[in-house]
Amino acid sequence: MSEEFKVEIVNPEKSFLSKENVTEVVVPAFEGEMGILKDHISIISFLKPGIIKVCSKSDETKYFVEDGIVEFKDNNLSILTSSIYNISDLDSNKVDQILNEAKEESKQANIDDQKKYLIDQKIEVLKNLSVN
Repeated sequence: MSEEFKVEIVNPEKSFLSKENVTEVVVPAFEGEMGILKDHISIISFLKPGIIKVCSKSDETKYFVEDGIVEFKDNNLSILTSSIYNISDLDSNKVDQILNEAKEESKQANIDDQKKYLIDQKIEVLKNLSVN
């Protein structure tokens, strides 16, 4: 019996990723990192800034995501996000640019606690990201 399921990641520009042979996906949900395997219970959750890890039998790919919604139902995982980057495509200049924008955003006087938490989370993930 196959242990694989389908994942689709969509952002405003396009269908970012569609993959049929996925064995596990780890997402940065608000509740904490959530690992999803075939036959996981149905869920809907919000994403916080972090790393999505998509695993198949042959490889593992990591993506930096800033926000989004994740839904798993009937062995189909859908991730809707406004901003996602394949970590292997990121260079240190792009990471520095995103990090500096986040730092500037966190300095705004009229920022609420939830927004501040998400920006701080984004900054922490970007600081720990190792890219070429």
